[in-house]
Amino acid sequence: MFTNIRPASGQTPQPGGKTLLETIERKKSNLCVSVDVTKQADFLRIIDVVGPYICLVKTHVDVIEDFEPTKFADIGNTVALQYSSGVYKIASWSHITNAHPVPGPSIFTGLSSGSLATGSYTEAAVQMARTHRDFVIGFIAQHRMDGVGLKEGASTSDEDFLILTPGVGLDSRGDSMGQQYRTPKEVVLESGCDVIIVGRGIYGKDNGANPEAVRAQAERYRSEGWAAYQERLCSS
Repeated sequence: MFTNIRPASGQTPQPGGKTLLETIERKKSNLCVSVDVTKQADFLRIIDVVGPYICLVKTHVDVIEDFEPTKFADIGNTVALQYSSGVYKIASWSHITNAHPVPGPSIFTGLSSGSLATGSYTEAAVQMARTHRDFVIGFIAQHRMDGVGLKEGASTSDEDFLILTPGVGLDSRGDSMGQQYRTPKEVVLESGCDVIIVGRGIYGKDNGANPEAVRAQAERYRSEGWAAYQERLCSS
């Protein structure tokens, strides 16, 4: 169904993943804007401007000043309550939720089990995702997860996890906080990632106070990301 988007994408079993791929095709955009601002007015202004150019909005709702901090990295019962209840009521508005696999498989099942804070964290995370493919659509990562944590003799031909990649920039290779940036072409063509995640490169240090500048940057990143995506498909 989605072979005109990316190879084997029709095998994505999770409805959220299929919806994302449909959105990518319809809008000709594999750009996700990461809006991490502290004021609701800034957040809404930015997403209103960038909406036509993106396939996804990523945010940490706990940085908005009206909310109290929390993360999806607790025991299963707590995570279930965070997701459905409390001040965020995330399940009522979020189409895709990112979770840390530190607590183990209980992050998916709602049951407490062993911690993954040590050892082969990435491999264990991918193995957990394979076990819960009806719920997990992919990873926020710097490269594809094909073959990671795979048992000898096993095949990944029937899996199609989406890779969403942060640290994408066109004008800078890094910042004073240690963030390293790669271009959309490097991320999509060289690392095989699907969606590029861009934050300050689009809305700037003034939190999107200049809508026309934000709009121009959003179209710039959309165009660069989509061109790299199309080039990858043509070469595959």
